[in-house]
Amino acid sequence: MSLLDTDGVHATVHEAVATVTLTRAAKRNAQTPAMWRALAEVGRRLPGEVRVVVLRADGASFSAGLDRRAFTPEGIEGDLSFADLARASDAEVDAAIATFQEAFTWWRRSDLLSVAAVQGHAIGAGFQLALACDLRICADDARFAMRETSLGLVPDLGGTQPLVSLVGYARALEICATGRAVHAAEAERVGLANLVVPAAELPAATADLTAALLATDRDALIETKALLRSAVDHSYDEQRAHERAAQARRLRALAGLGE
Repeated sequence: MSLLDTDGVHATVHEAVATVTLTRAAKRNAQTPAMWRALAEVGRRLPGEVRVVVLRADGASFSAGLDRRAFTPEGIEGDLSFADLARASDAEVDAAIATFQEAFTWWRRSDLLSVAAVQGHAIGAGFQLALACDLRICADDARFAMRETSLGLVPDLGGTQPLVSLVGYARALEICATGRAVHAAEAERVGLANLVVPAAELPAATADLTAALLATDRDALIETKALLRSAVDHSYDEQRAHERAAQARRLRALAGLGE
C-alpha cells in the first residue's frame, strides 16, 4: 500500500513493515523543508499495525545533508532562506526549527522499531536522520559526518542526544567539532552502526534484520525498548523497579489477566 509519494519521499506499507525511501537521488538526497514535512506526515499516517519502519535512500548516497540552496541569499524558493530566518524573532526561529525537527522525532516511538539502511554519504541532516532511527545497518562505503560547525551552525535536528548516547561525550564532541568523516568500519566499532555489510548486501541484510525484529512478541519488545531507553536516567535500584513492573505486566498479559 502506498502511504505517501511527494517532495522526495516515498512511503509504502506491507503488512507490519513500512518502508520510507528518500528519492532525490540526483541531488544525493539533499534535504529540504518540503522533504521534512513529508517525513513528518509519514509518521502521522502510519497504520497502527506497523511494527518496523525501514528508512532507505535511492542512489549512491543516503543523504548529503541540507540542500545548499538554503545557504544562498535567495534560499529555497518559497520555503527556506537562512538569511530570512536570521531576521525573524526568537519565537519565530524557535517555531520554525521545531517544525523541522518533527521529521526526526517520531522514528523512536515506543510502539515502533526503526532501521536506517545507510549507503554512501550521511552528512549533517543526513547523519541526524540516520541517528533518529533505533538501529543502523551500513554499507561498507557509508560515511558519516557532522559538518554544521564548519558552517557556523550547530546540529539542531535532534541528533546530539542519540550521538552522545551511542559514542559518548568526548567522541561526539570530536566528531562534531572537526566535521571529519566517520567511515563504516569505525562507525561499527564505536557503536554508530549495528552492522556493516558489502554495499550489494545492504537490502538483504536489512530484510534479515526486519524479519528478526518481527519474530519477537510485539508487546514484550515495546516494554523492553522502554526499559532500555529509560535506563540511563534511572539509578540501578530505580531501573530494577521498572523491570519488575514491566515483567508483572507481561506475566499478567500472558496469563490473560490484563492489568
